[in-house]
Amino acid sequence: MLADVKPPFIPEGASGMTVLVEWPPGHPGAAPHRHSGPAFGYVMEGAVRFELEGEPERVVKAGETFWEPGGDVIHYQDGNALSDASTKFLVLMLCEPGQPMFTGFLRGCPGLQAGEESDSCGAGQG
Repeated sequence: MLADVKPPFIPEGASGMTVLVEWPPGHPGAAPHRHSGPAFGYVMEGAVRFELEGEPERVVKAGETFWEPGGDVIHYQDGNALSDASTKFLVLMLCEPGQPMFTGFLRGCPGLQAGEESDSCGAGQG
């Protein structure tokens, strides 16, 4: 078993999306963002800087897992923790119907006021 977690909620009628993320050495990762439902990840190669709102930053290494509850929790870090090697991780995200899978925020926006939505999901997607 790689992970055994109990998310606080799974949206009724949720759809799922699995993505493979590959960051080159030293890549800062995605801008701060949130997901409409829980997300579960597995680091295949390298190491990921991982930070969720209210938790300290940590490094998740190859062979380890991470997860986030989704909803209003902001994911601040998911960059490559290595300056000399690429990092690859797999993420399964559950999406609340009618809500975007990923809501990202521009880096440097005070209080994360400027949001950008993408990867909207709905009936028949996934």
